[in-house]
Amino acid sequence: MKRMGMIFRAKANKALDKAEDPRETLDYSYQKQLELLQKVRRGVADVATSRKRLELQLNQLQGQSAKLEDQGRKALALGREDLAREALSRRASLQQQVSDLEVQHQTLQGEEEKLTLAAQRLQAKVDAFRTKKETIKATYTAAQAQTRIAESFSGISEEMSDVGLAIQRAEDKTAQLQARAGAIDELLASGALEDRSGLGSRDDIQLELDRLSGGTDVELELARMKQELAGGPSAQQQAIEGGAGTGQQPQGQPQTHRFDKQ
Repeated sequence: MKRMGMIFRAKANKALDKAEDPRETLDYSYQKQLELLQKVRRGVADVATSRKRLELQLNQLQGQSAKLEDQGRKALALGREDLAREALSRRASLQQQVSDLEVQHQTLQGEEEKLTLAAQRLQAKVDAFRTKKETIKATYTAAQAQTRIAESFSGISEEMSDVGLAIQRAEDKTAQLQARAGAIDELLASGALEDRSGLGSRDDIQLELDRLSGGTDVELELARMKQELAGGPSAQQQAIEGGAGTGQQPQGQPQTHRFDKQ
């Protein structure tokens, strides 16, 4: 089972590597960084809103504290020490609230500053990543185009390999047809293969007659030459008479014309 699982993971990893486009991966990473930056900015805005709300509460409490202090002074001036004491007591209670809010305000202000600094750093990181991303994408696209051009020139790409195989098959079929046509011509010329189309061919009887006629002509010519060499003038005269009897002029003799006397 472990082996099957390992084989499956290996094949899945290979398929993923083949399907993965680095440009899409970079764009996805950049999108995630933008989403994170947006969350940080939203956090900064929330903290700033809380800080502003505390500031409003502090201003309100400080206003009430000043009013109570003024009321205590007026009551003490009028001889109402009891009213002055009550006003100062309420003012003391408000001052405790003001102190607590000031502590919270300082805490929120510190968090806001930290988040603002983090947002600025993240913004700088995102900008740098965007520049690097575009550079890598451009380089990858150029390298991919260059690789395709090189593969096309070398003929090792899938498309060019298919074209090369088609050309090779066409050349092989052409050579095979040419060889077959040449072999058929040789067989027809040698007589081993009959031309049954009836065009440009003779039957076997005519071929045999032509063969015998050619052999007879050779034998007759050979006999005449032997007689000329052995017999001298008399043999030549016989050859002439023989030629006259056959109606043919012997070879090597000038043609004579006889004219009948009137």
